Amino acid sequence: MIYYVDIDETICEYQTEREYPLATPIQSNIDKINKLYDSGHTVVYWTARGTVTGIDWTELTRQQLKNWGAKYTKLML
Repeated sequence: MIYYVDIDETICEYQTEREYPLATPIQSNIDKINKLYDSGHTVVYWTARGTVTGIDWTELTRQQLKNWGAKYTKLML
C-alpha cells in the first residue's frame, strides 16, 4: 500500500508561527509511520512547503527527516 503523509502538523509542530527551520518533531507520529515503512509499505512525504513563497525547502526538509529518524520512500514538495 502507498501512504501519502503531510509533514507540517502531522510529524512536526511549531511553538509559534510556522517557520520551517524551527519545526520540532512529533516522535510518536514518526514512529507510527516508520512502522508502516518497516512493514513494507511505500511512504511518500508530500508537503506544500514553498508553494506560496516559491522558496525551495527540499534540502532543509530532507535534513529534518533524517535528523528526526523518519523513514520514507520518496519526498515530494
